[in-house]
Amino acid sequence: MKNTLDLGEASVIQTALNKNIETVCIDEAAGRRIARLNNLKLTGSLGIIISVINNGKDIDLEKVISTMRNNGIWISDKLKEKALYLIKS
Repeated sequence: MKNTLDLGEASVIQTALNKNIETVCIDEAAGRRIARLNNLKLTGSLGIIISVINNGKDIDLEKVISTMRNNGIWISDKLKEKALYLIKS
């Protein structure tokens, strides 16, 4: 498990704090932990995709998740099922 922020995560958090942005998109555990410590709300890549789908865009979420997994992005089966449930509710 990675315990440090990379430059991108640090930049996202700092920009949100500087500009009073309340929600950030961070997927990594260390970045999410630091964002929470700074009272920021969180979403991840799947959260953004779900939001787009729920706002009317026709996207095959199962295909997106499969593509993400095939490109080295780890998404648990539990998270996949939760994401699919959120677009059906």
